[in-house]
Amino acid sequence: MVDARVSLNHYSNKVLAVVKAKYELKDKSEALNKFIDAYGENEVEKEVKESYIKKILKIEKDHIKKYGYRHTSIQELRKEIEGK
Repeated sequence: MVDARVSLNHYSNKVLAVVKAKYELKDKSEALNKFIDAYGENEVEKEVKESYIKKILKIEKDHIKKYGYRHTSIQELRKEIEGK
C-alpha cells in the first residue's frame, strides 16, 4: 500500500464524498480506490493473473493437439474456449 497526500478541487472532493456515501465506505481513501477500480482500466490495463495465462496456454496446447495448426473460425474457437 502507498500513502499519498492529494489536493482535490471542489468537484473532485464532492465526487469522492458521493462515492463514499453511496458504497458506505469508511473514508475518502476507500472511495478513491473504488473509483479507480471502476474507471482506471480506461487508462492502465490491470495485470493478468498467472493462473489465467496458464489456462489460456493450456487451451492453446489442447487445441493444437486436437486440430494442429489449421485455420479455425471465430465461432469454433469461441465454442472451444467457452466449453472449458
